[in-house]
Amino acid sequence: MKQKLFVAAAIMIFCSLFAITPALAELNESDLGVEYASNVGLGNEDPRNIVVSIVQVILTFLAIVAVIIILIGGFKWMTAGGSEDKVAEARKMITAGVIGLAIVLGAFAIANFVINQLLEVTNAG
Repeated sequence: MKQKLFVAAAIMIFCSLFAITPALAELNESDLGVEYASNVGLGNEDPRNIVVSIVQVILTFLAIVAVIIILIGGFKWMTAGGSEDKVAEARKMITAGVIGLAIVLGAFAIANFVINQLLEVTNAG
């Protein structure tokens, strides 16, 4: 029983050696990378530019959220009907929205400064 198992395993290993694909050693690494990238659908964009785009999209989204909070606060204030509690709640929302917008704009300025400095240092800009 053990001999049959050993022979079967040896035959499978021997046959698997012939199933290995060739190394394609005649291709350059750059050619293979470009071919792979085009087959997968990857672009030729620099990763630093991709990170810059992602950061800008996130900060833009956060700025839009802050403006929406300010608008909701203004709507609540306009529909408060003289109720001091509703007006106070609306003021808190507007204040939070303005503070959030200031933070997002500050983060945008800092991110742009840091990204420009990094691109300049790495000779990509």
